[in-house]
Amino acid sequence: MARKIPWIGTSWKMNKTRAEARAFATILEASPFASTPNAQPFVIPPFPYITEVAEILSGTKVKVGAQNMHWADHGAWTGEVSPVMIRDCGATLVELGHSERRTHFGETDETVAKKTAAAVKHGLIALVCIGDTRSEYDAGATADVLARQTRYALRDVGKAAKGQVIIAYEPVWSIGEGGVPADPDFANDQHRKLKALTAELTGAPLPILYGGSVNPRNCCELAAKPDIDGLFIGRSAWDPSGYIGIIEAVTAHLGEQS
Repeated sequence: MARKIPWIGTSWKMNKTRAEARAFATILEASPFASTPNAQPFVIPPFPYITEVAEILSGTKVKVGAQNMHWADHGAWTGEVSPVMIRDCGATLVELGHSERRTHFGETDETVAKKTAAAVKHGLIALVCIGDTRSEYDAGATADVLARQTRYALRDVGKAAKGQVIIAYEPVWSIGEGGVPADPDFANDQHRKLKALTAELTGAPLPILYGGSVNPRNCCELAAKPDIDGLFIGRSAWDPSGYIGIIEAVTAHLGEQS
């Protein structure tokens, strides 16, 4: 069986000072897991720290991303950041459609579709976040909700999505402080359906990551599921030792299975 090479990454959300961001990147850069052949690491800092983090990690495999962007290249969009600016800062990836942005900042399926197309146009990897609410989960509507969000996100990219778009399934009821991790079998089933859908829409299945209360206790079981292509981690990876520890644990576990 071919060895799985998982994506393993973290978004810092609105956390860390510049000194803390620099310290994290410096520790990660010195770790052998920053250039491991057995995973694709990525880190998504707040906007002010992207350039410095990207410069520190430039000699490694770690991809550095942004947490959001506008779909336009430039213009009168006060407070926004364009894909051109993100590329200029040294980032190669951009997180789009996170549930916090959908809930608090008016993000919609339509704006995620525009942003995904803009990211692909500019050669950025679009990490598109999708997820069901607790009420949707309880109503058995998870698969329909995820399919709708995915169809919208990929609407304008088609086959250009290959190698440029990654989907992250993050149950809204599972993320954040007090969140409950999804059952690994349930998550894998959703990923299996999403792989089939993305193959239908783009010509090939896209990588599907799981995010939602991932921690050192459940990371290996989740990553080992056949249709889970990686992990998008929150607070368990905000300390560099925690992040590196999860990469180490997951790659060792997958190595034992291959």
